[in-house]
Amino acid sequence: MTDIDALRDFATMTAIDLTFVGSEEPLIAGIVDEFQAAGLPIFGPTKAAAQLEGSKSFAKDRLAAAGIPTATSVTVASWPAAERAIVTSEEPVVVKQDGLAAGKGVTIYATRQEALTAVNDLYQVDNQTKLVIEAYLRGVEFSIFSLVGPNGIVHTPVAQDHKRLLDGDLGPNTGGMGAYSPVRWLADEVVVDAIDQLVGPLLTEMVANHTPFTGVLYTGVMLTAQGPKVIEYNVRFGDPETQVVLPQLESDFYELVLALVRGQQPVAQWQTEDVYLGVVLAAPGYPVAPVQGMMVPTISMPKIRSFYAGVGQNDDKLITSGGRVATIVATATSATKAQAQVYSVLDALPVKLHYRHDIGYQAVEKENKVVSGDANRY
Repeated sequence: MTDIDALRDFATMTAIDLTFVGSEEPLIAGIVDEFQAAGLPIFGPTKAAAQLEGSKSFAKDRLAAAGIPTATSVTVASWPAAERAIVTSEEPVVVKQDGLAAGKGVTIYATRQEALTAVNDLYQVDNQTKLVIEAYLRGVEFSIFSLVGPNGIVHTPVAQDHKRLLDGDLGPNTGGMGAYSPVRWLADEVVVDAIDQLVGPLLTEMVANHTPFTGVLYTGVMLTAQGPKVIEYNVRFGDPETQVVLPQLESDFYELVLALVRGQQPVAQWQTEDVYLGVVLAAPGYPVAPVQGMMVPTISMPKIRSFYAGVGQNDDKLITSGGRVATIVATATSATKAQAQVYSVLDALPVKLHYRHDIGYQAVEKENKVVSGDANRY
């Protein structure tokens, strides 16, 4: 549990110029409210606004109020209500935990019977579990990050995440197994349309709801046959998208955020030459029971960046202490080259950590079609 009082006192005592909150728990616990009350500059949403991520049902209510396209859904808090919602759902059935679940609170069941069995088991443990049962969205998924101040907003380059554990988008959902950015095969007008339909109206609705939003807004987008729809909102940068998005910023990140906090419109300069492609290394057994204490190799090579996460230390060696232990990011002029570059490194590792072998596959397929003269942009 985050000790917000201790953090506030530390920031006051050491005269911290700016606090940037990276994880959702302290935001939902109200760290921004506490810092603002103490006159400390901080970037993030208030406790009330952070419910966009803290409660799926709160987010669904805001979407409905703003008329923002999303999957049809029903919020339930008992087994009889859940059973009724599931038996009338089309297959596959999407079940979301209402509260925080470290990016793993969404389960897609192929059949209604599978959903009924699993959800019944949940209610055997807690008969007041709050769930959102929703329709399955089909299409192309991508991520938009928006840095929002009281009088300014900056959108980062679009990224595409890979949530499923296994190659071919199979297996259970995870916190994310890899990402790349920018998504060049998405037409600019598609991205602009998604921002206009899914981001702007939400920010307007949050003001109308007396919960104005500032901070990092993640919009998970599904580009369906009917247009862009919201999968979910988060209130902070995502992992692993951040590792392939922020390195593209050529201007100063601190100055950008400080300008937003001060109510100004900052100028953000993003690179346009390269593709950043990152692959997550996970401990064997992730996401159910990741093996602890395995050696995690350090990688130091040109055009390769290593971002470590669930690791500990044994003498001078890094070892696994969590599920996802590192993201290895390659940079190249195309997704095809970046993908080849990162896998040439990972496939030569002396230890057998788990990773997907197809991160960036949609971008690579699109690039190959361009080479063959069969290009198609969304």
